[in-house]
Order: sequence, then structure tokens, then C-alpha cells
Amino acid sequence: MSSFLSQPWPWYVAGPLIGLMVPLLLLIGNKRLGISSSLRHICAACMPGKTDFFKYDWKQEKWNLAFAFGLLCGGVLCALLLNNPNEIIVHEDLKTQMSTNGIQDYQHLVPQDLFNWESLLTIKGFILMVIGGFFVGFGTRYADGCTSGHSIMGISNLEVPSIIATICFMAGGFIMANLILPFILRL
Repeated sequence: MSSFLSQPWPWYVAGPLIGLMVPLLLLIGNKRLGISSSLRHICAACMPGKTDFFKYDWKQEKWNLAFAFGLLCGGVLCALLLNNPNEIIVHEDLKTQMSTNGIQDYQHLVPQDLFNWESLLTIKGFILMVIGGFFVGFGTRYADGCTSGHSIMGISNLEVPSIIATICFMAGGFIMANLILPFILRL
């Protein structure tokens, strides 16, 4: 059983399971799937009344905090108990392309050549982690939601703003991966 759980699941299994969260949350209590709102709820709980954006009854959304905590706990448990000892499968063409940028290690979930404490203190690490994190946070707030909220929940509800946001997320991802990231990796 653990070998079944420790291997990546195919898209046709994992995708529908994620998609089934939408009707489940709606049936349980008319709840909307989204992760970025959890950070807002945490800020509202920790800094009540200091900013207009955080002036609301965050306790009405404590289910969302429990959901996010469950995701975190599930990820930690999987990393500890169901760790896949095999090298991450990466297409050979991508390996060739990434090797020109100094990325050789595929034994972890993220390339250790980029994501380690030493590289965080470099220009490349600062751009990827700090500036990249800022853009993710800014984009989430600007789009009024994250990719999971818009792409999974919003599109399933046929919300036009979510369709537009998802198209923009995808276009931004393609531009970043193909045009900007190769430039940053050469720094």
C-alpha cells in the first residue's frame, strides 16, 4: 500500500480528486476552495483592527484555516512517511536545457542547485525567492485570489473573472519559464 501512495499518481486520478473538492465544499457548507485567503485570515487574527483589509470576522472562515493546516500536515506526513527514494523523473530534453544553466541534481522535489540556504544569499537566490515571492503575493492580491481559487473553484463555477485570471496565470508562467527564468539562471 505504501508503494502505491509513495509513487506519483497519474493526472487522471489526481485531477478528478482535486476537482471533487469543489462540489464537496459547496455541499458541506457553501464554502469556496482557495489557499491565499488563509494568509488573510491569519493576518486578520494576528493584527485585528490595524488595517481595513483585515477588519472582518475571520472566525467565520476558521474552516479555511483548518483546511490549510490539513494540507500542511498532509505534506509533512507524506514527506516523512511516504518519501519516494527514486530520482524525480525529468524529461531528457529538459535535463539537457537545465544543465546549460548549472542544474544537475534531480534527487529532490526541487533542484538543490537552486533551492538551498547558500544560494538564497546570492543575487540569483534573492531574485528567485524574495522577489519571486513578492510577485506571487502581489499577483494573488491583485487577482483577488490564487491559482487554486480561480483555476479550480472559479472556472468550475463558470466565473468569467476566474477564466481571465487563469489565462493570465498561464501566460505569465509560460513567459517566466521560457523567457525570464533562463536569463536569471545565467546570473
